[in-house]
Amino acid sequence: MTKLFSTLFLNKRLFYILAGIAVLFVVGFFAPIVFYISKILLFVLALLLLIDVFILYNKKNGIQAERFLPERLSNGDNNKITLQIKNNYSFVSHISIIEELPFQFQKRDFIFDLKLNSNQDKTLHYKVLPLERGLYSFGQINVYTSSPLQLATKKYVLGETKELKCYPSFLKLRDFNFKAFTDATFSYGTKKVRRIGHSLEFEQIKEYVSGDDIRTLNWKATAKSNQLMINQYVEEKSQPVYAIIDKGRAMQMHFNNISLLDYAINATLAISNVILRKQDKAGMLSFSKTVEDIIVAEQRNSQMNLISEALYNIKTDFSESDFSSLYAVVKRKITNRSLLILYTNFETMDGLNRQLAYLRALAKNHLLLVVFFKNTELDHVIQSKSENIQDVYDTIIAEKFMYEKKRIVKALKKYGIQSVLTEPQNLTGDTINKYLELKSRGLF
Repeated sequence: MTKLFSTLFLNKRLFYILAGIAVLFVVGFFAPIVFYISKILLFVLALLLLIDVFILYNKKNGIQAERFLPERLSNGDNNKITLQIKNNYSFVSHISIIEELPFQFQKRDFIFDLKLNSNQDKTLHYKVLPLERGLYSFGQINVYTSSPLQLATKKYVLGETKELKCYPSFLKLRDFNFKAFTDATFSYGTKKVRRIGHSLEFEQIKEYVSGDDIRTLNWKATAKSNQLMINQYVEEKSQPVYAIIDKGRAMQMHFNNISLLDYAINATLAISNVILRKQDKAGMLSFSKTVEDIIVAEQRNSQMNLISEALYNIKTDFSESDFSSLYAVVKRKITNRSLLILYTNFETMDGLNRQLAYLRALAKNHLLLVVFFKNTELDHVIQSKSENIQDVYDTIIAEKFMYEKKRIVKALKKYGIQSVLTEPQNLTGDTINKYLELKSRGLF
């Protein structure tokens, strides 16, 4: 009986009908015939309600529901969830489904309304967009079903609770792989780069065709064959590449509800995959007050799993990043010349100047690529129309900060430090393009 009352709900239709009968009872005080009709209608309504409750509870498993989840969630991407619902009743069921989504999505009214014929099943699809890494707990599936009378509703609590880990964005790895091995990189708003190998690894001598680099002409082979012949080179392999993630408070700024730190983490996973596909060695480390999450650059089957797990566990302590500790660890642990991709953020020249000595020291023994971010919110301020003195002042300040970013790029270039200034949403594509460009030029 307790279970009956905890799962039984009376519908609005029942109360509307009761309200109508109550009005008839009031009229019945003045017209006795209406009073008797009202009693008959009330008796019929009670009988229909009992019938409705009986047919709903006569079948134990009148509704079946199952949720199909992926093995893990991809941060910043739309993840597909599938629900399968089946009506085992012998009548048409009116169904409302309330999903118990993880609290991170902040949705308490995620409802599907549908109508299923007898023994009919239906598959529903929806997508969730996680914006932070961590553990996501999916609750049970609450199904509310009514018969064609729709006087009462029975609640079913179905499905199983399940916890999923949300990892850095891995759903787009295939897209970025495709773009890294073709010329289709311009779709991410990045510059199309022609990748021709100029390294010292000789491959073969071949006949010259239009578009080949004339600097690689082989004059001896040309004289022997009486036609232009060139040396063909391939990109060097097994070069160590380290992604270095600044997880200090400078990386906690949010754009489109995702922090710069998570943008950097997603980009690191994608570029590590491309690096390994290019047969280079991928590694990583993160730093704030101390250097942590060190993965030595290797080329092995388990490397992506190691990097993915390390990226999943990266957390910030919102402290000031210590570049001196970074330099000390890199000097001690990374002895071979490597490409260092440093994800950080500088807003002003003063911020850069405080760390410039350490960046220059890193660039002495390695090829340093500093990746930092445009503040896209400033674009909105600059492009908006100024209506008063305060708006004019805000626009001037925003333009000053935008100019500071360009000065930072020039200052880094002055000391031979490569840089990428990119919008957060274009970070992955721009970084991969820059890596391919540096590789094709044989700079590391």
